[in-house]
Amino acid sequence: MADTVLYEVTDGLATITINRAEAMNAMNVEAKVALRDAAEAAAADPAVRAVLLTAAGDRAFCVGQDLKEHVGLLTADKETGSRATMNTVRDHYNPIVRALTGMKKPVVAGVNGVAAGAGFGFALAADYRVVAETAAFNTSFAGVALTADSGMSWTLPRLIGPSRASDLLLFPRSISAQEAYELGIVNKLVPAAELAAEARKIARTLAEGPTVAYAALKESLAYGADHSLSEALEKEDELQTAAGASEDHTIAVQAFLAKEKPKYVGR
Repeated sequence: MADTVLYEVTDGLATITINRAEAMNAMNVEAKVALRDAAEAAAADPAVRAVLLTAAGDRAFCVGQDLKEHVGLLTADKETGSRATMNTVRDHYNPIVRALTGMKKPVVAGVNGVAAGAGFGFALAADYRVVAETAAFNTSFAGVALTADSGMSWTLPRLIGPSRASDLLLFPRSISAQEAYELGIVNKLVPAAELAAEARKIARTLAEGPTVAYAALKESLAYGADHSLSEALEKEDELQTAAGASEDHTIAVQAFLAKEKPKYVGR
């Protein structure tokens, strides 16, 4: 992986770190490719049981597109009559979000600072968001005459409702971590000094948990978002049958009866 994004796997936990602190972790082409590759690698690796997505520094989680690079690429497109620059949504952002939301393992976002534009979208693509009290969020897109990408047209209204999502998208503004918590965007709010340790602790707990069940929960929540109750009940039956046949379920029941802590194997 390129050093614009760091990737490591330790004891079943994959940590993906956006590593452009000097640019507020803005996404240039190199970083987008590296983040896409890291997310897809974590999704495909059977040794990975959970993922922690975070960023370097304390100012920003990710402020989205690197506009300095973006302007240069747009200028080059105009000179050649190309529209290649905007292919970044298809080539980079969409695969990143699909990997984060679609992987059969939980993803924790440790949001250390400003999350704007695509950076906000990446945080929303996680299953659980641990956020520093000093962080902030901004949709940003309309502010630079663009529409939503990085999945935000799907994730944001499902978290806070269509009306509030429309407000934040049509009238971009910085919302504090506290307001984001009150809106339902943030799962856990912590002091900035505790963010790294707390996010890792939560991700580690998930990595050591019943990951077969977590994958099923993640799938059922996504399925239930756009299917009828009857269809959701059928999906629950399907997934519960599979979870009940897993080694993890047997381990959990035996540990419960023995009054011991279960040691899950992820199968």
